[in-house]
Amino acid sequence: MLRDPAAGDPAGHPAEGGEEAAPVVKTESVVAAESEESALAAPAAPAPSPEPHDAASPVLVARSRAAPSARDPVIAGLDWAGLAEAVSGCEACGLCEGRRNTVFGTGPRPAPWMLVGEAPGHHEDLSGEPFVGDAGRLLDQMLLAIGVDRPSEAFIANVMKCRPPANRDPVPDEVARCEPYLLRQVELLRPRLIVVLGRFAAQSLLRTDATVGSLRGRVHAYRAAGRDVPMVVTYHPAYLLRNLPDKAKAWADLRLARRTFDTVE
Repeated sequence: MLRDPAAGDPAGHPAEGGEEAAPVVKTESVVAAESEESALAAPAAPAPSPEPHDAASPVLVARSRAAPSARDPVIAGLDWAGLAEAVSGCEACGLCEGRRNTVFGTGPRPAPWMLVGEAPGHHEDLSGEPFVGDAGRLLDQMLLAIGVDRPSEAFIANVMKCRPPANRDPVPDEVARCEPYLLRQVELLRPRLIVVLGRFAAQSLLRTDATVGSLRGRVHAYRAAGRDVPMVVTYHPAYLLRNLPDKAKAWADLRLARRTFDTVE
């Protein structure tokens, strides 16, 4: 349940110019497995559009026009140990042929914060852990800036558990076969909020071809375990290392995430 966010910033940074709380935007995207003929193979849906709603309600609802996907009943019943084992031995798509390690994710279980990136890179493939190297260090700094300790408060995972060749974007069939693992992680973690990092991750979870710039600045909702988990979209740390001016936008996104987290009951 969400209540109206406070005007101030819980991390100690006052709201700028009487900054208004961003509306909560919900979508009915549910990540799970799909066949090659599934909705993932269809053209991507546009960014969610707000629907008319009761003026008395504080929640602005936007529904995705993308078809929901089917769940994998086997993965949906796994506990943490079984899920980790399934990911480690997964051969559901061709990405398994070139990987050094699967990248399951790291962090406390359960976790109040969950961060979802795109796919493992070279260093992640070698180490088996997400967000290492310069991008990982920047992510640590970003989290600390809003009062989040990564080792004890945040679970970090990727949409994809294996590295695509040459860091290309995964194809729809690869995403469809890997999505059930991420959905099960969200169900087991029961995070209070999800921060989505980067274009591909945002497009995958929201089932849209919209840009990060058009998806950031508002709160979406990710459906898992029968509840809507607030979700904030921002830029990937690796992108920010190459585009320093956009760090200001990412900081605004993190403040929105912090305010939203503090309103979740």
